[in-house]
Amino acid sequence: MSSALGSSLPNRWGASRLKHMTCLLNRGSAPNYVDDGPVRAISQSANQSDGLDWSRTRFHNYDGDATKLKGYLQQEDVLINSTGTGTLGRVGFFTGAPDNIPCMADSHVTIARTKSDELHPRFAYYWLGSQPFQEYVYAALAVGATNQIELNRESLGNAPVPVPPLEEQRRIAHFLDAETARIDRVITKRRRMRNLLRLKRNRIIDTELGFDNRASVHGLTPLKYLAEEITVGIVITPAKWYVENSGVPALRGLNVQPGKITIADLVCISEEGHAENWKSRLRAGDVVVVRTGQAGAAAVVPASLDGANCIDLILVRPGDAVSPKYLEYVLNSDYASERVSEHSVGSIQAHFNVGAMKQLPVPALSRSQQDAIVESLDRRLGSIDQLLGKFKAQEALLAERRQSVITAAVSGQIDVSTASGRGVEE
Repeated sequence: MSSALGSSLPNRWGASRLKHMTCLLNRGSAPNYVDDGPVRAISQSANQSDGLDWSRTRFHNYDGDATKLKGYLQQEDVLINSTGTGTLGRVGFFTGAPDNIPCMADSHVTIARTKSDELHPRFAYYWLGSQPFQEYVYAALAVGATNQIELNRESLGNAPVPVPPLEEQRRIAHFLDAETARIDRVITKRRRMRNLLRLKRNRIIDTELGFDNRASVHGLTPLKYLAEEITVGIVITPAKWYVENSGVPALRGLNVQPGKITIADLVCISEEGHAENWKSRLRAGDVVVVRTGQAGAAAVVPASLDGANCIDLILVRPGDAVSPKYLEYVLNSDYASERVSEHSVGSIQAHFNVGAMKQLPVPALSRSQQDAIVESLDRRLGSIDQLLGKFKAQEALLAERRQSVITAAVSGQIDVSTASGRGVEE
């Protein structure tokens, strides 16, 4: 009996190395980005597990035969994100661009082109995205420092692949196409309900703050006149500053969501020899604001992160004139989001700067008025936030079920000719 990554495979199955089952296993190349060009470049951000996000692709300036490009993509290529914590190992599947423009993978994405007469491309896609393989990516294939990790090509080539008879691979792929689509439809419905709840939540916030018609009924004043300090955290952090199990915790944009700070993927940095970075040390009650990505998302720093640092975030120290929670509500309003969007700058990745944050118009209310608004919003939003949490938990459970079905199918734990997705209600 053969095995792959600790899973015993059915007697009729074989096992091989990925490099023996592919005719191409290599990264793409660095594009010369332009606003509009003849070739689409697919990056890690565009390569999503639930499908390629074409809105995140950009164009490569190339004059010649696109098929000669290193990284040129063919239909049924499997794409593997190859660098970075949180993105490493994410697997996508290429079926062609919606506008039929030739496509290439950039240098942070690995192309796995299977020998289709030995390894079915969709079976390979599901195996590479399965839980055992994803765990193997971080345990055995990743090299480099924290948050600078990448896939080692040679190790990836030696990674094990279960090899059922080709016809059985096709059956498994077709079964998983149907079952994951069923689960994905349910997840999409839950996500849509969450989005509607968020819209309702935002309307309540804007109404309470007097932003119903995108203009406050209260007098507005630039934030700089209310806050004690507005500054920016460390803008560039060399990889050598990152340390494990020591140093100073440092928040990044991915740790900040509207009204919430998460410690998933929280990094620690060494400040030795970088005394100037004390200026971005955080105090409990500070408000941190995302500059790039989900620009404008704001959250109050909890007591547990007092003394932490921040990287590429705007730090607002409220002072006595403004309540931290009130400011968090203001900055996460639709009104503020529109102001942030209007004043974000940058051609490659737009960012919101400190100067614009200082000028952001904020309703100038007394502390007692602010506290009353916070109390009212906390009360009115409580039930909505509970529902949002329940829907998010349901989505997580559905994602776990999706992953367990994939893992069971590609490792031969279930017979797909008799299995079904019972228990998932649409």
